[in-house]
Amino acid sequence: MRKILALILVFAISACIPPGRDYSWPQNEPAPVRAPMLETDEAALGGLVPQSAPAPWQARSVVPAAETVADVSYVVQPGDTLRGIANKTGAGSHVIARDNGLVEPYIIQPGQRLTITGGRYHSVSSGETGIAIARAYGAPWRDVVALNGLEEPFVLRVGQKLLLPATIPDDPINMSLEQRAAAFRLDIDDIVTGGQPALAASATGSAATPEPSDWRKAVMPDRPVSPASGFAGRFNWPVDGKLLSGFGSKGGGVVNDGLNIAVAEGTPIRAAADGVVAYSGDEIDVFGGLILINHGEGWVTAYGHANRLNVTRGQKVKAGDMIGLAGDSGYVQEPQLHFEIRKNRKPVDPRSYLPKRT
Repeated sequence: MRKILALILVFAISACIPPGRDYSWPQNEPAPVRAPMLETDEAALGGLVPQSAPAPWQARSVVPAAETVADVSYVVQPGDTLRGIANKTGAGSHVIARDNGLVEPYIIQPGQRLTITGGRYHSVSSGETGIAIARAYGAPWRDVVALNGLEEPFVLRVGQKLLLPATIPDDPINMSLEQRAAAFRLDIDDIVTGGQPALAASATGSAATPEPSDWRKAVMPDRPVSPASGFAGRFNWPVDGKLLSGFGSKGGGVVNDGLNIAVAEGTPIRAAADGVVAYSGDEIDVFGGLILINHGEGWVTAYGHANRLNVTRGQKVKAGDMIGLAGDSGYVQEPQLHFEIRKNRKPVDPRSYLPKRT
């Protein structure tokens, strides 16, 4: 069997453990900080591997080059459009619309006075993702989402101006890697909302991924991915094993957003339902090898601590397909699977949506 070492840490800046979360078990002492060792095994993929072995999730590098915009009051001129005003002032059109109570189709009238919210704005370039933009400025991506009122499907447009939080450092270009790492946090919700590459400004429609001729093929890494609609929220267990930690509060402010299930190292991890792989990589240190599957209708499942990833971003999978092999990557001390189900970005108790076990 030919084994290929496929993944090492993708970025020089590591994500940190989000506070107040019980992602590992047991937690009597801090788990060692280590890089997940991930492999892919083409012979074990059962036909699910694309032409080349799965590559780690990557986002195009972003150079901090935000422009500062002053708070101004703008009077609409004949022939003005919302996008044109945004280009003139340097502010984001979505921010202008929100702050002035404008709704689609964003009709404005000559003589109308608009408030232009000042601050630092980043202009989105081709291939950039929200996560990469946030990392470049050492800003929490979730704050950028809230500040700009971003909504599903969270696909950025080339040329879109994103308002950055006022609390980020004044000079991110000269920040050290350690300073950026300290300022940047990443969790599953960030990947769900900020992992899509920017879509060309001229593109139309909802940025859904075209249906490939073979559902087992992955889309190009610079294309947004979108699952089919109509999913009813019925899931299967991804592994069989002893429950180590259940969903919910563990006391002392500690919360587990999913289930931790003990399994032998190398146990196949099965897709809990049909869907599209939204992420396959090791960007979040606490989870090690992590796979996210978007099932549509707001449903997402997460599979953490894998020692092997057998799928790549954009790949379609069916319920029961082997998507990876379980292990002890990330911040755990024994082989296990961390499994989550999320509905509309919020974690829910997986046992409420899985077949009952005796």
